Amino acid sequence: MEKKRVIFFLFDHVHLMDLAGAVTVFYEAGCCGHPYELRYVSPYTAPGSSSGLGFTRVEPLDAVSVQSDDIVIVAGMDLSKWDHSNDGTWIPWIQHAAAAGATVCSVCTAAFALAVAGLLDGRNCTTHWGYTTALQQHFPKLQVIENRLFVKSDNIYTSAGISTGIDLALFLVEEHYGPTFAYMVAKDMVIYIRRDGTASQHSIHLQHRQHINHQIHEVQDYITHHLHTKLIITELATMVHMSSRNLTRLFKSTTGTTIGNYIRDLREEKAMQLLKDGQKLAWVAKTCGIGSTRQLGQLARKTGIQAKMA
Repeated sequence: MEKKRVIFFLFDHVHLMDLAGAVTVFYEAGCCGHPYELRYVSPYTAPGSSSGLGFTRVEPLDAVSVQSDDIVIVAGMDLSKWDHSNDGTWIPWIQHAAAAGATVCSVCTAAFALAVAGLLDGRNCTTHWGYTTALQQHFPKLQVIENRLFVKSDNIYTSAGISTGIDLALFLVEEHYGPTFAYMVAKDMVIYIRRDGTASQHSIHLQHRQHINHQIHEVQDYITHHLHTKLIITELATMVHMSSRNLTRLFKSTTGTTIGNYIRDLREEKAMQLLKDGQKLAWVAKTCGIGSTRQLGQLARKTGIQAKMA
C-alpha cells in the first residue's frame, strides 16, 4: 500500500509545538498500522525554531512536487521575526499546492502566511486566540472565526494554535482511516481526544465539538455518556459551576446549537447506529434515552432502517 504523504513547511523561527504536535500524530499513526511518508521543506537554507533549536535534513521547496493527495502543513512561527525576503519563492509554491488540490493546513500564526498567499480570501478561518483580531484587521477579506479548534474550508484548513495542531492532525487521520483508528492514535499518544471514538465524519460530535471551551466540553462529555438517563439542564449547570441561564447561553454561542437539540441529535444518531447493527428496537430506545419505541420506529422508517421489533 502506497503511503500517504505529509509535507511540513517550516518558516524560520518556527514554534516547536506547532510543528511537533502534528508530526507526532502522523508518526504515531504509523506505529498504529497506517504509516505516512513525512517530508520537511523550507524556503530557508537553515531554518531554526523560536526557542533556538535548529533543524537539519530540511529540503528546499523545489525538491518536492506537491500532488493532489498530499497534505501540506505550515507550522506557526514568531511573527515578530518573520523574514519576508523569500516571499517570492514560497508564495507560488504554496499557491500551487492549493491549486493542485492538496490539503493545505496552517497551525497557529501560519494562518498569516496562508493569508499573505491569498489562500484565505473569502474563506472562514481561525488562528490563535491572541491573533484573531490582528488577522481580521490585516486581511479584511477573511472571515476569521474565534473559539474554534480548527476550521475547514474546502481543501484549506486553519487551526487555532499550539496544541490544536494535534486536533487538526487527528481529524485528518480520521478522514483517511476512520474515527476508531483516530481514537487509537490519540490513546497511543496519551491525550484527550475531543471527539467520540465511534463518531462518523459528519457526526453531530464533530459538528459541535470544534471549540476550546473546557466547561462546554465537560458538559458534552457527560451528555455523551449519559444518554440513557434523564438529562436536566440545572444539574448540568451545577456540574460546571454556573447558572442554567448562563450554561444555556454559553452552550448555544459556543457550539451553534441548543442543549436540547444537541441531546436529541446525539440520541437519534446513536439509535440509528445501533439499529443498523441489528439491535432490537426496545433495547435501543432504552439505551439512548428515547422514551417511545413508536417514535424511534418512525424515525427508523424515515431513514430507511429496518428495525428489529423483538
